[in-house]
Amino acid sequence: MNMKTNFSRTSLIVSMLMTMFGSAYAEETEASAAKWTGTVGADLVSHYVWRGQDMAGVSLQPTLGVEWNGLSLSAWGSYSFDKDDTKEFDLTLSYTVGGLTVGVTDYWFSYSDPAIKNRYFQYQAHETAHVWEGNVGYDFGCLALNWYTNFGGADGVNEDGDRAFSSYFNVTCPFEWVGLNWEAELGIVPWETSFYAETDKANVSNVGIGAVKTINCSNGFSFGLSSKAIWNPTTNYGFFVLGVSL
Repeated sequence: MNMKTNFSRTSLIVSMLMTMFGSAYAEETEASAAKWTGTVGADLVSHYVWRGQDMAGVSLQPTLGVEWNGLSLSAWGSYSFDKDDTKEFDLTLSYTVGGLTVGVTDYWFSYSDPAIKNRYFQYQAHETAHVWEGNVGYDFGCLALNWYTNFGGADGVNEDGDRAFSSYFNVTCPFEWVGLNWEAELGIVPWETSFYAETDKANVSNVGIGAVKTINCSNGFSFGLSSKAIWNPTTNYGFFVLGVSL
């Protein structure tokens, strides 16, 4: 076997190895990149109702988020067409593994109360418009349970004027029926707090049922159309909300 033959075989082996390792590296890079996902969207709602509370009229609600291996960071806002309604900007950091989710949310509200500073970077106690909330929940597929508790910021108080550590327990049940994706919801405020309207004891503050349908257009564009009926037995209010999701 001459030197030329040896060189040709060696070159062939090196080329095969480089191709093999290059393909493996490319697959690993693509798999790593695939772990990152992003979300951007917006909802237009006829009325902004949060946990049974009347927050604002017709509102635009943008969202932006990234997720990696169950860890997500998202931003969400609500901006009413009425300048006198409360505006909102929320940041949420959460981690999901299996059906379990734990997270922390920083809410910022543009309160009309002159005692509360509406500046975003105002964090001083009793003057901030931020509320910090922790949550833990588990999604069983046919049923999801979530618990939320405020631990700082402009939280509500009890009758003694002490921080209430305002909390909210939510149960949701998704199901399909007549070609629509439905969800039934029950929300409970477990103890007294001024954070939730007219709550001087444990109360059911949110009972709702709604459905979502995806509308597919001829040009490939699609959007979600939703309707939801909501009742708050504590305040004796009822709402019927229409939403469009992009």
